[in-house]
Amino acid sequence: MARAQGARALMALAFETTYGTPPVSGFTRMPFASTSLGAEQPLLNSELLGYGRDPLAPIKDAVTADGDVVVPLDAEALGFWLKAAFGAPTTTGVEAPYSHEFQSGSWTLPSMSIETGMPEVPRYAMYSGCLLDQITWQMQRSGLLTATARLVAQGETVGTTTSAGTPAALELKRFGHFNGSITRNGTALGNVVSAEITYANNLDRIETIRNDGRIDGADPSIAALTGRIEVRFADQTLVTQAINGEACEMEFAYVLPSGESFTFTVHAVYLPRPRIEISGPQGVQATFDWQAARDSVVGRMCTATLVNDVETY
Repeated sequence: MARAQGARALMALAFETTYGTPPVSGFTRMPFASTSLGAEQPLLNSELLGYGRDPLAPIKDAVTADGDVVVPLDAEALGFWLKAAFGAPTTTGVEAPYSHEFQSGSWTLPSMSIETGMPEVPRYAMYSGCLLDQITWQMQRSGLLTATARLVAQGETVGTTTSAGTPAALELKRFGHFNGSITRNGTALGNVVSAEITYANNLDRIETIRNDGRIDGADPSIAALTGRIEVRFADQTLVTQAINGEACEMEFAYVLPSGESFTFTVHAVYLPRPRIEISGPQGVQATFDWQAARDSVVGRMCTATLVNDVETY
């Protein structure tokens, strides 16, 4: 009897034309480290009396389909998750490399169908109507560079054969922490120990009454872009900005030696006034839990630019 193993798991993704309806073709094989994407349907205990001490049979509650997918920050695959977060990009270039610019502020987001497969069982679960609720990643000195995408799906359909056909393959060109840099107002920001970036669409689930227990959709509300930077306390630049209530532009970038790059520009970053603690003889560090807002000049909160060999997303 075959037993499921994560090492043999597969994931395929395609954008939908109609929400909740998986396309018949156009799937792409996606790299991923782990996933909790799934559907669950809890049971409700019976509250009825008069039948003795033993309870009556429970009844089924509504279906909830959601979960996280941990993915590498990859020069090609990352574009699919950025499209899910911000909408379709503006692509420039007549030949490779192509530049894909994703902008925040879109009122409509594309939905996806994602299939996870465990071929040894076999079990192929198709999650339709997937919308990206949040994406987050960290910058640090060492370790593996991954992002966590939080998804809200409409439902799950399980089969014994794949519905994704033969997915298109991507060339894996992974960014690493060694390729990262941070700038503030166009100047390299020094003494940064770590950074965290979180973009959230704050999806509002449309939980209407249906005979299948699924949601009708998920609408994006006011977006949020927050994060944290931890720095060695060496000057008063960031503290002064926080005290004055001013905004700065911060750019988080990765560049591969082969020319591919990912640049995430936050146009208006506001810093809180931090507590400066001296906890021992080691160096003093300060943590800034920053927030972003719409920049009145640029007209949006953030811009993500991905340069690679993919012609279109």
